[in-house]
Amino acid sequence: MVVVPVRDEERLLGRCLAAVGRAAARARAARPSVRVDVVVALDRCTDGSARIAAAAGAVVVAGSWGTAGAARAAAVQAAGAAGERTWIVSTDADSAVPAHWLTGHLHAARGGAELLLGTVEPDPRDLPPSVLERWHALHRLEEGHPHVHAANLGVRADVYAACGGFRAVPHGEDVLLAETARGRGHRVLATDRVRVLTSGRSTGRAERGFAGYLRALAGRREPLGTGPG
Repeated sequence: MVVVPVRDEERLLGRCLAAVGRAAARARAARPSVRVDVVVALDRCTDGSARIAAAAGAVVVAGSWGTAGAARAAAVQAAGAAGERTWIVSTDADSAVPAHWLTGHLHAARGGAELLLGTVEPDPRDLPPSVLERWHALHRLEEGHPHVHAANLGVRADVYAACGGFRAVPHGEDVLLAETARGRGHRVLATDRVRVLTSGRSTGRAERGFAGYLRALAGRREPLGTGPG
Protein backbone atom coordinates (compact mmCIF):
# COMPACT_ATOMS: atom_id res chain seq x y z
CA MET A 1 0.00 0.00 0.00
CA VAL A 2 1.09 3.56 -0.74
CA VAL A 3 0.32 6.41 1.67
CA VAL A 4 0.38 10.09 0.70
CA PRO A 5 -0.33 12.94 3.14
CA VAL A 6 -1.81 16.03 1.48
CA ARG A 7 -2.29 19.61 2.58
CA ASP A 8 -3.62 21.79 -0.26
CA GLU A 9 -1.49 20.22 -3.00
CA GLU A 10 -3.72 20.59 -6.05
CA ARG A 11 -0.82 21.93 -8.13
CA LEU A 12 1.41 18.86 -7.69
CA LEU A 13 -0.84 16.04 -6.48
CA GLY A 14 -1.89 14.97 -9.97
CA ARG A 15 1.74 14.46 -10.99
CA CYS A 16 2.40 12.49 -7.81
CA LEU A 17 -0.54 10.13 -8.22
CA ALA A 18 0.08 9.62 -11.94
CA ALA A 19 3.64 8.55 -11.15
CA VAL A 20 2.43 6.23 -8.38
CA GLY A 21 -0.09 4.78 -10.83
CA ARG A 22 2.64 3.97 -13.34
CA ALA A 23 4.71 2.33 -10.60
CA ALA A 24 1.68 0.31 -9.47
CA ALA A 25 0.99 -0.85 -13.02
CA ARG A 26 4.56 -2.07 -13.41
CA ALA A 27 4.42 -3.88 -10.07
CA ARG A 28 1.20 -5.65 -11.03
CA ALA A 29 2.63 -6.59 -14.43
CA ALA A 30 5.69 -8.08 -12.77
CA ARG A 31 3.71 -9.88 -10.09
CA PRO A 32 -0.01 -10.24 -10.91
CA SER A 33 -0.78 -11.32 -7.36
CA VAL A 34 0.38 -7.96 -5.99
CA ARG A 35 -2.37 -5.65 -4.77
CA VAL A 36 -1.56 -1.93 -4.61
CA ASP A 37 -3.83 0.35 -2.62
CA VAL A 38 -3.12 4.08 -2.72
CA VAL A 39 -4.41 6.01 0.29
CA VAL A 40 -4.43 9.80 0.32
CA ALA A 41 -4.86 11.54 3.69
CA LEU A 42 -6.32 15.02 3.19
CA ASP A 43 -5.24 17.15 6.13
CA ARG A 44 -7.42 20.27 6.41
CA CYS A 45 -7.49 20.70 2.64
CA THR A 46 -9.45 23.63 1.23
CA ASP A 47 -8.44 23.35 -2.43
CA GLY A 48 -9.12 20.79 -5.15
CA SER A 49 -6.91 18.04 -3.75
CA ALA A 50 -9.88 15.80 -2.87
CA ARG A 51 -11.20 15.90 -6.43
CA ILE A 52 -7.76 15.07 -7.87
CA ALA A 53 -7.25 12.15 -5.47
CA ALA A 54 -10.69 10.71 -6.21
CA ALA A 55 -10.17 11.05 -9.97
CA ALA A 56 -6.92 9.08 -9.64
CA GLY A 57 -8.79 6.23 -7.96
CA ALA A 58 -7.11 6.63 -4.59
CA VAL A 59 -8.74 5.79 -1.30
CA VAL A 60 -9.36 9.15 0.37
CA VAL A 61 -9.49 9.89 4.08
CA ALA A 62 -9.93 13.40 5.43
CA GLY A 63 -9.21 14.90 8.82
CA SER A 64 -7.59 17.70 10.76
CA TRP A 65 -4.40 16.08 11.99
CA GLY A 66 -2.06 19.03 11.73
CA THR A 67 1.15 17.07 11.02
CA ALA A 68 2.36 14.91 8.16
CA GLY A 69 3.19 12.13 10.60
CA ALA A 70 -0.35 11.96 11.93
CA ALA A 71 -1.76 12.09 8.40
CA ARG A 72 0.50 9.25 7.27
CA ALA A 73 -0.54 7.20 10.30
CA ALA A 74 -4.21 7.85 9.54
CA ALA A 75 -3.72 6.63 5.97
CA VAL A 76 -2.08 3.42 7.19
CA GLN A 77 -4.87 2.86 9.70
CA ALA A 78 -7.57 3.48 7.08
CA ALA A 79 -6.06 0.81 4.86
CA GLY A 80 -5.94 -1.69 7.69
CA ALA A 81 -2.35 -2.63 6.86
CA ALA A 82 -1.08 -5.53 8.95
CA GLY A 83 1.12 -8.60 8.87
CA GLU A 84 4.35 -9.74 7.30
CA ARG A 85 2.92 -9.86 3.78
CA THR A 86 2.00 -6.16 3.62
CA TRP A 87 4.54 -3.53 2.59
CA ILE A 88 3.75 0.09 3.45
CA VAL A 89 5.33 2.67 1.16
CA SER A 90 5.29 6.40 1.86
CA THR A 91 5.78 9.34 -0.47
CA ASP A 92 4.79 13.01 -0.56
CA ALA A 93 2.31 14.90 -2.68
CA ASP A 94 5.01 17.13 -4.16
CA SER A 95 7.11 14.16 -5.28
CA ALA A 96 7.21 11.98 -8.39
CA VAL A 97 8.32 8.38 -7.99
CA PRO A 98 10.07 6.44 -10.80
CA ALA A 99 8.25 3.69 -12.69
CA HIS A 100 10.36 0.99 -10.98
CA TRP A 101 9.69 2.41 -7.49
CA LEU A 102 7.33 -0.26 -6.21
CA THR A 103 9.06 -3.17 -7.92
CA GLY A 104 12.28 -1.97 -6.29
CA HIS A 105 10.67 -1.82 -2.87
CA LEU A 106 9.12 -5.25 -3.28
CA HIS A 107 12.41 -6.72 -4.47
CA ALA A 108 14.11 -5.37 -1.35
CA ALA A 109 11.35 -6.79 0.85
CA ARG A 110 11.69 -10.22 -0.77
CA GLY A 111 15.42 -9.98 -0.15
CA GLY A 112 14.87 -9.60 3.58
CA ALA A 113 14.69 -5.85 4.11
CA GLU A 114 12.19 -4.86 6.80
CA LEU A 115 12.53 -1.12 6.29
CA LEU A 116 13.79 0.64 3.18
CA LEU A 117 15.22 4.15 3.21
CA GLY A 118 15.32 5.56 -0.30
CA THR A 119 16.91 8.72 -1.60
CA VAL A 120 15.29 11.86 -2.97
CA GLU A 121 16.55 14.52 -5.31
CA PRO A 122 15.11 18.04 -5.71
CA ASP A 123 13.71 18.93 -9.11
CA PRO A 124 16.49 20.91 -10.82
CA ARG A 125 13.89 23.03 -12.58
CA ASP A 126 12.91 24.51 -9.21
CA LEU A 127 16.32 25.60 -7.96
CA PRO A 128 19.09 27.99 -8.99
CA PRO A 129 22.18 26.02 -10.12
CA SER A 130 24.20 27.26 -7.14
CA VAL A 131 21.67 25.93 -4.62
CA LEU A 132 21.37 22.60 -6.45
CA GLU A 133 25.17 22.29 -6.40
CA ARG A 134 25.23 22.91 -2.63
CA TRP A 135 22.53 20.32 -2.08
CA HIS A 136 24.42 17.66 -4.05
CA ALA A 137 27.62 18.48 -2.18
CA LEU A 138 25.88 17.57 1.09
CA HIS A 139 23.96 14.46 0.05
CA ARG A 140 25.21 10.98 -0.69
CA LEU A 141 23.08 9.44 -3.42
CA GLU A 142 24.54 5.96 -3.04
CA GLU A 143 24.04 2.59 -1.41
CA GLY A 144 24.29 2.77 2.36
CA HIS A 145 23.51 6.48 2.44
CA PRO A 146 22.74 8.13 5.83
CA HIS A 147 19.53 9.92 4.85
CA VAL A 148 15.89 9.38 5.86
CA HIS A 149 13.04 10.75 3.75
CA ALA A 150 9.35 10.04 4.27
CA ALA A 151 8.94 10.78 0.56
CA ASN A 152 10.71 7.48 -0.15
CA LEU A 153 10.31 5.04 2.72
CA GLY A 154 9.00 1.50 2.83
CA VAL A 155 8.36 -0.75 5.82
CA ARG A 156 6.83 -4.13 6.50
CA ALA A 157 3.48 -3.67 8.23
CA ASP A 158 4.27 -5.78 11.28
CA VAL A 159 7.55 -3.93 11.78
CA TYR A 160 5.75 -0.62 11.37
CA ALA A 161 3.34 -1.57 14.16
CA ALA A 162 6.07 -2.89 16.43
CA CYS A 163 8.01 0.37 16.06
CA GLY A 164 5.07 2.62 16.89
CA GLY A 165 4.30 3.69 13.33
CA PHE A 166 4.41 7.27 12.09
CA ARG A 167 4.05 9.53 15.11
CA ALA A 168 2.13 12.78 15.42
CA VAL A 169 5.22 14.97 15.81
CA PRO A 170 5.75 18.37 14.16
CA HIS A 171 8.49 16.90 11.95
CA GLY A 172 10.82 13.93 11.75
CA GLU A 173 8.26 11.12 11.95
CA ASP A 174 10.35 9.26 9.37
CA VAL A 175 13.56 9.62 11.39
CA LEU A 176 11.85 8.39 14.56
CA LEU A 177 10.54 5.31 12.76
CA ALA A 178 13.95 4.52 11.29
CA GLU A 179 15.73 5.03 14.61
CA THR A 180 13.27 2.78 16.41
CA ALA A 181 13.59 0.06 13.77
CA ARG A 182 17.37 0.12 14.00
CA GLY A 183 17.24 0.13 17.79
CA ARG A 184 15.07 -2.98 17.75
CA GLY A 185 17.46 -4.76 15.41
CA HIS A 186 15.27 -4.81 12.30
CA ARG A 187 16.91 -5.13 8.89
CA VAL A 188 17.17 -1.63 7.41
CA LEU A 189 18.27 -1.07 3.82
CA ALA A 190 19.46 2.38 2.71
CA THR A 191 19.50 2.46 -1.07
CA ASP A 192 19.69 4.83 -4.04
CA ARG A 193 18.09 2.33 -6.43
CA VAL A 194 14.58 3.80 -6.20
CA ARG A 195 15.41 7.52 -6.13
CA VAL A 196 12.40 9.87 -6.00
CA LEU A 197 12.16 13.34 -7.55
CA THR A 198 10.76 15.89 -5.15
CA SER A 199 9.80 19.52 -5.44
CA GLY A 200 12.51 22.11 -5.00
CA ARG A 201 10.07 24.70 -3.73
CA SER A 202 11.18 26.94 -0.88
CA THR A 203 7.75 27.19 0.76
CA GLY A 204 6.40 23.90 2.06
CA ARG A 205 3.77 22.53 4.41
CA ALA A 206 6.02 21.58 7.34
CA GLU A 207 7.86 24.33 9.19
CA ARG A 208 11.12 22.36 9.37
CA GLY A 209 10.62 20.18 6.34
CA PHE A 210 12.47 19.77 3.06
CA ALA A 211 11.35 23.13 1.64
CA GLY A 212 12.59 24.96 4.71
CA TYR A 213 15.95 23.24 4.40
CA LEU A 214 16.26 24.30 0.76
CA ARG A 215 15.33 27.85 1.74
CA ALA A 216 18.06 27.88 4.38
CA LEU A 217 20.50 26.35 1.91
CA ALA A 218 19.85 29.16 -0.54
CA GLY A 219 20.55 31.75 2.15
CA ARG A 220 23.94 30.52 3.35
CA ARG A 221 27.26 30.12 1.65
CA GLU A 222 28.48 27.15 3.65
CA PRO A 223 25.64 24.92 4.92
CA LEU A 224 26.29 23.43 8.33
CA GLY A 225 24.34 20.20 7.99
CA THR A 226 22.56 17.87 5.65
CA GLY A 227 19.05 18.97 6.56
CA PRO A 228 16.02 16.68 6.82
CA GLY A 229 17.19 13.15 6.16
